[in-house]
Amino acid sequence: MAFRAGSANTLSGMGVADHSKSTYKELQRKKFHRYIIFRIEEKKKEVVVEKTGGPTESYAEFTASLPENDCRYAVYDYDFVTSENCQKSKIFFISWAPAMSRIRAKMLYATSKNRFKRELEGIHYEIQATDPTEMDLEVLQDRAH
Repeated sequence: MAFRAGSANTLSGMGVADHSKSTYKELQRKKFHRYIIFRIEEKKKEVVVEKTGGPTESYAEFTASLPENDCRYAVYDYDFVTSENCQKSKIFFISWAPAMSRIRAKMLYATSKNRFKRELEGIHYEIQATDPTEMDLEVLQDRAH
């Protein structure tokens, strides 16, 4: 288990599963995944991989994979072409906390977010969304350009 004692853990006590870190590295370095959805496993007190999307999956498939009424963390590898016709990629960290999710879940995800995000090196942008319009593809496009 990836739990370490210290002041960073006293707020949430949440660890990060080794599989979560290795899956993120596969997305970041090897482009094995288009996205990763993470959830907090309360009994184990760690962040685990819930789902991955293959490199050809669309943004619509990614957003459809997020629960309507529960919180999640997600990482999305956004590919785009610049005005100079260069292929680029930016990694987005998305904190998904829909309005209809439980208060306890919102608090747990909010207090664990920074600790988890620190484990994922190379994040370019962060988006906090409480409904799908706050993370439309246009939002990513605006942030990345």
